[in-house]
Amino acid sequence: MLVALTLSALVVLLAHRVFAAVTDGAQRLAEARAALDRQANARRLLTALVGDLDIGLPGSSGFNGRPSGVAFSTWIEDSNGWLERRRIGLGVDGGALTVRGLAGGPLVLADSVSQLDVDYLLDYGADAPWVRTWQSPVSAPLAIRIRLSRARCVTGNDICVDTLLMIVGPRG
Repeated sequence: MLVALTLSALVVLLAHRVFAAVTDGAQRLAEARAALDRQANARRLLTALVGDLDIGLPGSSGFNGRPSGVAFSTWIEDSNGWLERRRIGLGVDGGALTVRGLAGGPLVLADSVSQLDVDYLLDYGADAPWVRTWQSPVSAPLAIRIRLSRARCVTGNDICVDTLLMIVGPRG
């Protein structure tokens, strides 16, 4: 009887550990999936904002590109499904890449950002120049290259750099 109780206790203990490991693994998987979803949604939002850039038309504000951020007018769908023109600013605030100018306030696109470097493509071709600033009330560059230096990496390195290339929509 004592041997049977001891063996059943060991089986229950092992089953508990296996169940705990499965639960922890499922939680880590859910967190990783949520992080990938946030990254994909951030990329889609940036692509839409830059793709619908509105420069050079009456009522729009100019394009202001600096090495540490960018601001421009774009068309955004409101809660009723209508498009409205908004002045958008992209930069680093408090260690996070944020978009300012949206209806709900600043939106965090990426955490643990230690540095933001933005370049602007002037022309087509393999030898096309990239510049560090672009300011114009009537035109925009062809593309925006965003490099994010992050303090924490998924790979375990101390610093990693993500590069995003955003193609600007029809130029004003």
